[in-house]
Amino acid sequence: MNKNLHRTFKLRLKRLLLAFLFFTLIASAGAQIVTATDEKNKRVSRATITGNGTNRDATGAYSGNLEKQAPKGFDSIRTDISHGRIDTVSYVSKTVGTTRRSLIYLPPGFSKRKKYPVLYLLHGIGGDEKEWLNGGKPQVILDNLYAENKIAPLIVVMPNGRAMKDDRAGGNIFDSARVQAFATFEKDLLNDLIPFIEKKYPVLTDREHRAIAGLSMGGGQSLNFGLGNLDKFAWVGGFSSAPNTKPPRELVPNPEETKKKLRLLWISCGDNDGLISFSKRTHEYLRQQDVPHIYYIEPGVHDFKVWKNGLYMFSQFLFKPVDVSTFSQYTVLGTPASTNTRSAKYPQILPDNRVVFRVKAPDAQKVQIDLGKKYELAKDTGGYWIVTTDSISEGFHYYSLLIDGVAIADPASETFYGMGRMASGIEIPFQGDRYYSLKDVPHGDIRIKKYYSPVTGSWRQFYIYTPPGYDENVSEQYPVLYILHGGGEDERGWATQGKTDLILDNLIAENKAKPMLVVMPDGNMGTGGLAGFNENVLRAFENELKQSVIPFIEKNYRAETDAKKRALAGLSMGGLQTLYAGIKNTNMFSYLGVFSSGWFGNRPELSNPQYDFMKANAAMINSNLKSLWVAMGGKEDIAYNNCKIMLSKFDEMSIKYQYSEYPGGHTWPVWRNNLYNFAQLLFK
Repeated sequence: MNKNLHRTFKLRLKRLLLAFLFFTLIASAGAQIVTATDEKNKRVSRATITGNGTNRDATGAYSGNLEKQAPKGFDSIRTDISHGRIDTVSYVSKTVGTTRRSLIYLPPGFSKRKKYPVLYLLHGIGGDEKEWLNGGKPQVILDNLYAENKIAPLIVVMPNGRAMKDDRAGGNIFDSARVQAFATFEKDLLNDLIPFIEKKYPVLTDREHRAIAGLSMGGGQSLNFGLGNLDKFAWVGGFSSAPNTKPPRELVPNPEETKKKLRLLWISCGDNDGLISFSKRTHEYLRQQDVPHIYYIEPGVHDFKVWKNGLYMFSQFLFKPVDVSTFSQYTVLGTPASTNTRSAKYPQILPDNRVVFRVKAPDAQKVQIDLGKKYELAKDTGGYWIVTTDSISEGFHYYSLLIDGVAIADPASETFYGMGRMASGIEIPFQGDRYYSLKDVPHGDIRIKKYYSPVTGSWRQFYIYTPPGYDENVSEQYPVLYILHGGGEDERGWATQGKTDLILDNLIAENKAKPMLVVMPDGNMGTGGLAGFNENVLRAFENELKQSVIPFIEKNYRAETDAKKRALAGLSMGGLQTLYAGIKNTNMFSYLGVFSSGWFGNRPELSNPQYDFMKANAAMINSNLKSLWVAMGGKEDIAYNNCKIMLSKFDEMSIKYQYSEYPGGHTWPVWRNNLYNFAQLLFK
């Protein structure tokens, strides 16, 4: 490594470690960590109780008899059961060049005539081989689980994960050499400790009977070493994993191989842990790659209350058949929605896409959530109203909070202009959302521009996406897509709800779409809603587009002016505007995209003149258009029947078109997918 790279690495490492120390100190404030070795002098730390009934609790606990959290007394010594024992062993480490120590838990009734599976249990950055024993009482937790027939007999190895000659926990634990020793431990573990354990103890030596887990720094080690050595480990757990956790793509470079080899991947953290982002980013990547895992969030910070519960839960899965279909049920809390306002904990999204709402309204008589359907909230003794919804489909959805019958925006949610007003919105993640995820690729800009419209005689504005490199490549001209919003929305829709910039950034980075400008104008030209939507309103927008928007774009931006370099598309109302302005001006546009739209089957006074025009000009339309792309959200799309009638008319007139369906109805998840697919057809 050259000197400059070395200095850069040390600087980044120092910053990372300082951040880690900061969050750890905050999270640990007020936490009581038991360090005394005399059990009689210890105060027993109790875990929060969660019931295991067949009904959901107020926080959205799952149906059935699944145990989701350790019960009271799970870490208390019982005198009416058999107990295992703790041994201290020394082994020669060729990796470190010294003799090292480790603690070993042997289960009740341990016999040298029987072979046992093994769990390697790792400590945090400030601990050593005794940290779990002093703070976590694993022998007590496991004895109690074994007595209740909840775990298989196993041996637990608690090593010192700081692989250096002076491996004590004192001094500057964040010194770069001491931090590096945690990475060095991978070699010590694989080449020295595991062979020693397998020689000294009667253990099963195949990967199916070997697990690794740890807390904080040890959680990062467990994920790094376990997922990096799937030929050695089939069971991997990270409790509150620290910043030493590798980036997800490095942890799981081959998702398909990981799926085949891994029996269980457990990721858990306290909801108020300052390091939760490292667990969350790993979970999100695994979800996108469809790698089965348990993402377990519970109330808590960066302390042994969380880690003991993590061990209690994780150990019950080990060395048994697992049912991947139940993984989403194992969590106490959900994940705050990405659309929440800063620091708002609710709404929370559970792993199965049910949503937990929690609203404080102590004086309200009735509270509801309108999210596609209305849900009644139940009031608790603290004045909070709580409900857990059904499973919600992928992507973005509007919702409203109704308090005593009045629809308002949820103060815990970002607001979006939709349904003709500012409304709350919630983003539901799903496996296929990578095409609009924020990635490490070059990014374009969303810009807002005001302009004076000679058509309306007023100031208006549009949003415009400029692709990566637009400001640098000053000699380059760009093709333009004009994309239109739906009824009840405005120029903000495609930029915010539609995630146009991220979709285009990712497509351009993958060479799936040409760099282009995307113009998002305000399509609202009338005030009468659907009843006032007539040809005059359509004609007004056509004039606005042709006489105001396009000339302004071509004067003020480096836009191509050839019809072959222009496209027009829109959703719902914007789809009708596209059909009207686009079909009548195929000399200006070579690509038309119609999303969730179609001429009204019950409005012949509006629709028939359009069909008459198309019939008279079918040859010209077919000749001028490279693509007339029509897409629907399946039969549940409210425009589906209108669209099918329209397409039958197209067939009668021999109008060429391409048709696509993406299930989801009349919603933004469908329209995002429409843009993703339509953009790949343009300007090629």
